[in-house]
Amino acid sequence: MHAIRLHAFGPAENLTYEEAPDPLPAPGQVRVAVTAAGVHLLDTALRQGVPGPFPAPAELPTVPGREVAGTVDALGEGTDPAWLGKRVVAHLGMAPGGYAELAVTDATRLHEIPPGLDDAEAVAMIGTGRTTLGIVQFTELGPGGVALVTAAAGGIGTLLVQYAKNAGATVIGLAGGPEKVARVLANGADLAVDYTRPDWPEEVRAYLEDRSATVLFDAVGGATGRAAVDLLGRGGQHVVYGWAGKGPHDGEPLTLTDAELAERGITSMSVLGPVMLRKAGGDVRVLELRALAEAAAGRLRPAVQRFPLADAATAHRALATRATMGKVVLVP
Repeated sequence: MHAIRLHAFGPAENLTYEEAPDPLPAPGQVRVAVTAAGVHLLDTALRQGVPGPFPAPAELPTVPGREVAGTVDALGEGTDPAWLGKRVVAHLGMAPGGYAELAVTDATRLHEIPPGLDDAEAVAMIGTGRTTLGIVQFTELGPGGVALVTAAAGGIGTLLVQYAKNAGATVIGLAGGPEKVARVLANGADLAVDYTRPDWPEEVRAYLEDRSATVLFDAVGGATGRAAVDLLGRGGQHVVYGWAGKGPHDGEPLTLTDAELAERGITSMSVLGPVMLRKAGGDVRVLELRALAEAAAGRLRPAVQRFPLADAATAHRALATRATMGKVVLVP
């Protein structure tokens, strides 16, 4: 098979497209002939040897990637034969190996792809979609609410805009640059603004008139996150799921003191990691199933930007420089 292999930590150029041995499924596993492999921003950090929610690879070379879709083409001993030939999607968990034409995973991680959902969309929902459904667990959006979505042209941001609109809220999307702003408007936002412009908060205030934001979905942090928090009214929620903005003073967490929260009458919560899993009852598959069902029903429509598998380095560079829109997917 062909795969992307990382022989040394470092820049995107270290991702090389080469031939590798075909993996064999162990007992209880399946092998998937991959048709779509998800790329996550965390992958760009792991490529450099920087650990995060997932540990950096202990041994090199390695095949990165933890989200795959495709068709089951081989079974390990003891695996249910009904899986053979099925279109499936899976998050590989702690074990990488997704940037390849073939990948193995435990059968317990598989979901059959619903009819009408293509493989790249399924990959988007198994990772980005499940995170989105995990984030919105902490909010109560409905008619009369005002949702402010940062990074609204990204994979999660795209889905948050749709979720908030489906709930009946007014949705304001923040994105970096005119092209992304246009994409956010086309996705259904009531207002989209370019958060790299210094006057964007005034544009939002003028649109809202006497209203305030009730929920802020913050993936940006820094100065942009601070300006967005200032648009929250009393009782508003600051829901944090990252701090990777492209504004001139972004890229770091926004810290709000208890005294400030009390004075403003707002709450702030970081919702990634164990807190999200506990909210879902301790079973991440619950979020995965919800995400796939929402996409199959057409209520959530993931945005996908495809790159050939051989161009994984290009995909990493584009993702790291915020030059992508939607979920980045590699196609063998």
